[in-house]
Amino acid sequence: MHASTVRSLLVRGMLAGLIAGLLAFAVAYVVGEPPVDGAIAVEEAQAAQEAHAAPEAHAGHGGTAAAEEEEEAVSRPVQSTFGLATGVLVYGVALGGIAALAFSFALGRIGRFSPRATAALTAAAAFTTVYLVPFLKYPATPPAVGNPDTIGKRTTLFFLMILLSVLLGLAAVIAGRRLAPRLGNWNATLVAAAGFVVVTGVAFVLLPANDDAVKAGFPAALLWEFRLASLAVQAVLWAVFGVVFGVLAQKVLAGRTSTADAPAPVGAPIPG
Repeated sequence: MHASTVRSLLVRGMLAGLIAGLLAFAVAYVVGEPPVDGAIAVEEAQAAQEAHAAPEAHAGHGGTAAAEEEEEAVSRPVQSTFGLATGVLVYGVALGGIAALAFSFALGRIGRFSPRATAALTAAAAFTTVYLVPFLKYPATPPAVGNPDTIGKRTTLFFLMILLSVLLGLAAVIAGRRLAPRLGNWNATLVAAAGFVVVTGVAFVLLPANDDAVKAGFPAALLWEFRLASLAVQAVLWAVFGVVFGVLAQKVLAGRTSTADAPAPVGAPIPG
């Protein structure tokens, strides 16, 4: 694939990521922000109870003035609108560009799929390895519901799980391609997928759990609502990206093919 074609696909991947990010932001705002607000309300209620139960802890620190919470650098309304939109859109554009590069590498190497089908498979693989598998091991939690002293450790484990999932996914694709001549495409795919599941399961067992991710007593229904919302945002992001980028990539590659196959104009020199 020519460098100019890869650049065109990269730009369109970022555009598709932007469009997918807009729809993902809408989902995040509608179904994701209510459980976040609920988690913040739970946190504030617990903090108020702790302060009321131990008033002497605040007595030597300036009384009522010291008990006042620090003012947020960014207000909650800004966080839930402009801040959320910025984060989701930047995330969508960045991942769209990376997925476009992965698509450029995968096209023609994973089977005789059309650009649209390859885009859909790339998006599905990215959703599975980058989000779904790590989510199953370390599911998302609302802000400020876990132990703040272990947030660094929990973040490291989550990104380690992403890295392992992506590497295992690539290994499964390579294994499937190598087994295809002997087993056939369908059987090779099943064997590679089974191997991915088994090795991922071993990683789930060996990696430590996030025992401090959720405080005791946090409402289970609210936690479940937040996790479903998080899953929905990612599913919408990757589904929309797969559809939009598939259409854009099909047009780019069809245009390049038709240009390359077009007959030379009369009188033009024939390359030797």
